[in-house]
Amino acid sequence: TYPFQRKTYWLNATTVTGDAAGFGQVVSDHPVLAAALGRADGEGTVLTGRVSLASHPWLADHAVAGMVVVPGTAFVDMAVHAAALVGCAGLGELTHQAPLVVPESGGVALQAVVSAPDDQGRRTVEFYSRPEADITDPTWTLHATAQLDPGQPAPVPVSGVWPPAGAERVELEGFYEGLAAEG
Repeated sequence: TYPFQRKTYWLNATTVTGDAAGFGQVVSDHPVLAAALGRADGEGTVLTGRVSLASHPWLADHAVAGMVVVPGTAFVDMAVHAAALVGCAGLGELTHQAPLVVPESGGVALQAVVSAPDDQGRRTVEFYSRPEADITDPTWTLHATAQLDPGQPAPVPVSGVWPPAGAERVELEGFYEGLAAEG
């Protein structure tokens, strides 16, 4: 071809590929779990995302023993989001397995794997991570598991006087220092 004809032979992009929909996933509208994908075998849903200090600078405020750790409440928030996405009423129980440490540079790939419903309609969600730098590494770390409840949450009866009779005030001054001293 003649070099000045101003014709290209490359395919033009037909979709934007910078978002989850461009990758064939569903946008999940969550600040950490940005995309969702139904499993091919129909046995649940996988939510994916990424955590880093660059994308989530507020995490730097949650340092434990010199390491930035994703707080447990973030797992609660992600579990409640997963519950709403798959049609569950809310979170029944959440158990932490291992802390999710955020590196000083780079990020962590995150997956929330939601199971298919059991006979009572309950689902489980498991939160996994691995360093994002090596996608060939098959090692994922389990950080938390949660039970998602299908029905409406039971109302909590409110009655009586607060604080309840016999309650004792507990001073928390020096609490964290005392825990640190005990290891």
